[in-house]
Amino acid sequence: MPAPSGFVDAGGRRLEYAWAGPAPETAPTLVFLHEGLGCRAMWRDVPEVLARRTGCGALTYSRAGYGGSDPCDLPRTVRYMHDEGLEVLPRLLAQLGVRDSILVGHSDGASIAIVHAGGTPAPGLRGLVLEAPHVFTEAVGLASIAAAKQAYATTDLRARLQRHHGDNVDCAFNGWADAWTDPAFRDWNLEEYLPGIAAPVLQIQGEADEYGSAAQLDAIARQTAGPCETLLLPDCGHAPHKDRREDVLDAITRFVGGLLA
Repeated sequence: MPAPSGFVDAGGRRLEYAWAGPAPETAPTLVFLHEGLGCRAMWRDVPEVLARRTGCGALTYSRAGYGGSDPCDLPRTVRYMHDEGLEVLPRLLAQLGVRDSILVGHSDGASIAIVHAGGTPAPGLRGLVLEAPHVFTEAVGLASIAAAKQAYATTDLRARLQRHHGDNVDCAFNGWADAWTDPAFRDWNLEEYLPGIAAPVLQIQGEADEYGSAAQLDAIARQTAGPCETLLLPDCGHAPHKDRREDVLDAITRFVGGLLA
C-alpha cells in the first residue's frame, strides 16, 4: 500500500500525495483531481469522509505547480489539461498501484478526468464524479477569470492562496489564469472525448456557478456513451462540495454505492 503521504514521480515532476482508507489492492480508489487554483490540501476532509462512507480508498495529490509539488514550466500551454489527463494521470495511478478507480474532479480537475476517461484506455475506471466541469469556453467563465486576475493584483487573494501553495503561489495562479485568458483558449474544447466515456457519470454544478453554465452539463449528458446523472444545485456557486457540502457528500456516496453494488 502507498504510504499515508509522500511524493511520487509522474510526468517528470515530484508530486505530493496523501492516502486515506483501504489499500488499492483491497478496494477501489477515489482519485481526487483539484480545481485550477486548488491543491491536495484544499479538499480539506472531503476525501477522508467519502472513504469512510464508501469503503473506498481516497487518493489526493497536487499537480505540478501547486501545493507542495514541484513547480511547473510557465507559461502553461492551452493543452495543459490534455497533458494531465493523457500523460501525467496514467503514470501517477500506475506508480501508486491504483487498480480500480473512481475519478472525482472539480473544475479543471473534472476536465482532466474527462480527457483521461475518454482519451486513454483508463484500465479499471469504474465511474466519474464531475463537479463544475468544463468542456468548452464560455463568456461568463472568461469574464470571471479576468476578474480573478484583477483581484490577484489588487486584493489579498495572493496572500490567501499562498497559505496553500507556498512558493508555488505565482506558478499556480499565473499558470491557470494566463492559459485561460490566452486568445487561443477561446477555441479550447473537450467534446471529442465525451463519446469515449462509457463509465457512469455523476455531474454536479451550482446554479450560481460563476465559471460556467448548465450548457456544460447538457453537452456532457448528451454525448457520453454511458449513463449520466445530473445534479444542479440551487443556492450554490462554483464549489458545490463547499457550498452544499452534505448534499454533495450524500450524492457521491449514493453514486459510488451503486457502482460497487
